[in-house]
Amino acid sequence: MVRVALLFPGQGSQRVGMGASFAAASPRAAALFESASRLLGRDLLALCTHGPEDDLRVTMNTQPALFVCSCAARSMLREQWDGTPFAAAGHSVGEYAALVAAGVFDFETGLRLVDRRARLMQEAAEARPGTMAAVLGLDDGGVQAACDEGRRAGVVVVANLNCPGQVVISGEVPAVEAASEAARARGAKRVVPLAVSGGFHSPLMAAAGDALYPELREARARQPQFPVVANVTAEYCTHGVDVAPNLTMQISGTVRWERSIRRLLEDGVNAFVELGSGDVLAGLLRRIDRNARVVSVQDTETLAAAVAMLRDEAA
Repeated sequence: MVRVALLFPGQGSQRVGMGASFAAASPRAAALFESASRLLGRDLLALCTHGPEDDLRVTMNTQPALFVCSCAARSMLREQWDGTPFAAAGHSVGEYAALVAAGVFDFETGLRLVDRRARLMQEAAEARPGTMAAVLGLDDGGVQAACDEGRRAGVVVVANLNCPGQVVISGEVPAVEAASEAARARGAKRVVPLAVSGGFHSPLMAAAGDALYPELREARARQPQFPVVANVTAEYCTHGVDVAPNLTMQISGTVRWERSIRRLLEDGVNAFVELGSGDVLAGLLRRIDRNARVVSVQDTETLAAAVAMLRDEAA
């Protein structure tokens, strides 16, 4: 029996040109971009299609753009595959697209929340400057120990547990630099500073989470039509009442991506479809389980490949 999980990428997967193929091929996908442009007051499709890249990289643009692109990809998949996913998961802001796919929020509500989230995170980054770095080739315990050492210089925490040998740390610049040096001393193969505008998924973002919580509560999340794995718990969210607390904690908490994927694998998921922009999540998945079947839907060509994989699994 085929068990399908939908995956939705987060910040860092954006690229100029994303979503253009979807909007050109599908009136429903084009309508999502048009609706988003009206709600946001700017031409989101033009930004996704033409950039410039520097504008697309700005948090208040990146997050809504990724969200709409993922929703457009999901819309196109539904046009060609009418199966019900076993579950979904989204990396950071991708969790919002996963929740929309599961019927927890409608598209407009999800977009409004993502837009507000992005603005609050940008404001928090300006109020409490920070940065992030990817630690490669060091186990989770070693990275945590490096953060413990770096904390003498300020705030630094484990932000993303992405896959074996790839952990992202986040916090104040001096503390992230100190933790990076400690990670190298403990045997990390590389430590790569990330081109981000703040210390996301760290206590530096707590004010953003606090400010977003009332709006998440007011949005009145519905019961998911299929489970969504929450970033902060790596457990299934099956009750609408849990959505607001989970998304509030997610802004300043650790994204437990590896554990989320392992949960899906343990429960028999045998086909993964990444929806939106890029193939970052497919790459992480293959490092968690090199035999996992996954297609990243980025355009009409890769959509056809995903549909073929799903039909093959169901045969």
